[in-house]
Amino acid sequence: MPTALITGITGQDGSYLAELLLDKGYRVIGVVRRSSTTPYERIGHLIDRVELVSADLLDQTSLTDAVHECQPDEIYNLAAQSFVQASWPQPVLTGEFTALGVTRVLEAMKKAAPKARFYQASSSEMFYPRSPYGVAKVYGHWITVNYRESFGLYAVSGILFNHESPRRGTEFVTRKVTDAVARIKLGQQKEVRLGNLEARRDWGFAGDYVAAMWMMLQQDVPDDFVVGTGDTRSVRELCEVAFNHVGLDYRDYVKQDPKFFRPAEVDLLVADASKARAKLGWTPKVSFHELVRMMVDADLERHRTAG
Repeated sequence: MPTALITGITGQDGSYLAELLLDKGYRVIGVVRRSSTTPYERIGHLIDRVELVSADLLDQTSLTDAVHECQPDEIYNLAAQSFVQASWPQPVLTGEFTALGVTRVLEAMKKAAPKARFYQASSSEMFYPRSPYGVAKVYGHWITVNYRESFGLYAVSGILFNHESPRRGTEFVTRKVTDAVARIKLGQQKEVRLGNLEARRDWGFAGDYVAAMWMMLQQDVPDDFVVGTGDTRSVRELCEVAFNHVGLDYRDYVKQDPKFFRPAEVDLLVADASKARAKLGWTPKVSFHELVRMMVDADLERHRTAG
């Protein structure tokens, strides 16, 4: 039974990855920070099947101890301050988690489990790093390359474009929209305020993308891969599809608000995942329209149940 250690297991990607690995017969251990609360909503259905170990990306000793204790075959570093908008008011914290945190996990692996295989969650925001988050992800990516080349570690980066799901946080525009659609349809909300409706993103389904993470660590030679659909959609199209799914016209409910515009915007992000298709055999299964409808339906069900 191979052992996988996942930082960020309580996040969207961590929960889908844990499911995938459990189905493949892995022992799955999640790194969690000590907290007075236990925000395990996304892995609540897995809590009896995974193990949890306490460590913190800000604390080298705790990470090294966790890796030494678990002796993982695979390490997936998914933990980060991952909300781009929040990286502006918290640039130093974003750098500590999203940049230096990667170095700490790599150091822990180098000292305590050098034969393990390491996956770093890189980001499409690296290509045009116009936020503290994007800059931090550039550091995380290249420090992974440096540890691979300098110390002979099996360390790879998955450069993932935007990937969403019903488990996405409501601070992200996709969930903000689908959650608002559900609430508006149920009479619980009157409008939704958004920033730049013309920004275009390559959106895919997180459940598809975690399969690519696993595939990367099964290769004989460590290498980096871009993961995305190659299909770009605007925020306006996202709104149109989401509202249409419940029989509403987005133009009646979506209002633009200057406070949701980024200080520096990346207008277009589109993936070329041809290398992942050719070498990993990976292709996305869920289309943009299917993804949006899935998220709207999940939010409708959640608000109906809660109401």
